[in-house]
Amino acid sequence: MTRKDLLTWAGALLLALGAAAQLPAADIIAEWPSVKAPPPPELKPVTLDGKTTALLILDMMKRGCGSRPRCLATVPNVKKLHDQARAAGAMIFYTLVGDKPEPSELIDQGFAPRDGEWVAQRGPDKFLGSGLEEKLKARGIKTVIVCGTSAQGVVIGTGSGSAQRGYKVIVPVDCMSSDDPYMEQYAAFHMAKGGPAVVTEQTTVTRSDMIKF
Repeated sequence: MTRKDLLTWAGALLLALGAAAQLPAADIIAEWPSVKAPPPPELKPVTLDGKTTALLILDMMKRGCGSRPRCLATVPNVKKLHDQARAAGAMIFYTLVGDKPEPSELIDQGFAPRDGEWVAQRGPDKFLGSGLEEKLKARGIKTVIVCGTSAQGVVIGTGSGSAQRGYKVIVPVDCMSSDDPYMEQYAAFHMAKGGPAVVTEQTTVTRSDMIKF
């Protein structure tokens, strides 16, 4: 190797080392402290047809919701939205969980389910084994409003499941909850922007007071 070749090789090596020093860390855990959260998704008003809309109230039980202050804070919002949806003739559907998955164990009897409106169903995607899709089709539903706890579970699971089945999905952020605000943030961002296009293109993130029938 000539002196010229040696200098060329050394220069290339220095450039490579410099570029490597500017590369991001090898994985997201190493980068975690430096990652900046994206801006919040835009909340949009929606006007819905009660006849083709279903309000899904998911897993809001005394035991689970009652132990989560953030869930308790959503109860008045869910109650108000429930009353508006019923008055507009919307379909209401509940999932109940826990050791006693019965209507009497819902967090607030002011919006308790009627006969035929609920099912005991665990898991994040409430379409699985619940008969929900058949009920929606029987009513000619085109849009679902997803409320419940936990946000990172049932809101993402059932919201995504709804979108993938062709329904428009409305997510009122003041009607979903978790035991950790980051989980709510994660759920809102996933449904609005971060998830697959089949979900984000079908989803509108809003607040309960921005929904009209």
